[in-house]
Amino acid sequence: MHSDSPALVVVAHGSRDPRALRTITRLLDRVRELRPGVDVRLGHIEISEPLLSATLDGLGPGRSVLVPLLLGRGVHIKRDLPAFAAGATLLDTRIAAPLGPHPLLVEALYERLVEAGWPVHDADDRTYRARFGTGVVLAAAGSRDPESAADTRRTAELLSVRLGGVPVVPAYASAAAPTVPEALRALADRGRHRTAVASCFTAPGYFATRAAASAPWIAAAPLGAHPAMARLLLHRYDEALASP
Repeated sequence: MHSDSPALVVVAHGSRDPRALRTITRLLDRVRELRPGVDVRLGHIEISEPLLSATLDGLGPGRSVLVPLLLGRGVHIKRDLPAFAAGATLLDTRIAAPLGPHPLLVEALYERLVEAGWPVHDADDRTYRARFGTGVVLAAAGSRDPESAADTRRTAELLSVRLGGVPVVPAYASAAAPTVPEALRALADRGRHRTAVASCFTAPGYFATRAAASAPWIAAAPLGAHPAMARLLLHRYDEALASP
């Protein structure tokens, strides 16, 4: 594709679950529909093809922006992406911020909960649910990086506001605490027995499936190709280009 705009390279982690690549492909199609003049590519950090190194090699000389399909800071943002960018010597490469925390991410999380059966009522009823009975566990992948946990906590706070004050507790599938079952028990100890699991995962996979299986009430689908996710990828792309 000929364009004066830098290539937008969406960087996914990689997954052995074939549903992940299909989901991300649909998401990239949405991005292309929103910004037809931009060359949108996909590269994986590991496991899945195309690997990011091959994607960058295929671009040749020019400019690119790596937009991580990752929901918070961590080792991939801080170490892996700069290493990939440094290895692409023919490209002038910028690295965008992770997708979260951001209001567009929260909107996608909220709408996935509604799709799963979260009731939408008037303001008085939202206030009632905030005070009695309901709660949400925000299930994320997890990281040993404290900034990653801080990002997930901030996303949980923003989702709580979007839900009218319903408590939202972050939980993790690996590397951090609490786990999803532990967070559900903590909410139950606070009298929150009607609890939902919000899926802070970009695509289906082992962690997302396991988190959903723990839900005592409803479990939201992964964020996937939600329209807000496509808009958020472009927002991070534009943001990276606008930075000095």
